[in-house]
Amino acid sequence: MIAVDTNVVVRYLVNDHPAQLAWARRLLDESDVWVPLTVLLETEWVLRSAYRHASVEATAALRAFVGLPRVALEHAARVAAALGLTERGMDFADAPHLAASEQCEAFPRSTLRLSGRRASGAAG
Repeated sequence: MIAVDTNVVVRYLVNDHPAQLAWARRLLDESDVWVPLTVLLETEWVLRSAYRHASVEATAALRAFVGLPRVALEHAARVAAALGLTERGMDFADAPHLAASEQCEAFPRSTLRLSGRRASGAAG
């Protein structure tokens, strides 16, 4: 298994450099790859900031990428939950934190609207 970085994921998704796209596709077609959660966080940010993708477009691209047959994810269930929260309107940078907190009973008010959990006394 090969660990990939943000560059590989972005090249695969964006198709802005033919030679690098061909290399990324070949890698993902021929090898099992490991994608850390941090790479997905950075990829989503690059798609929105550098390539001006709307959040919904970036999330759809990530969902398609993580569904590729040879892609293995760090914290796959957490990523799936985070993508679901993002599709409901939460910022992807915050969604994995909430997804990792399933054992918690309370969240600041800023996350309550998407979490379905009760608010703590913290302002948000």
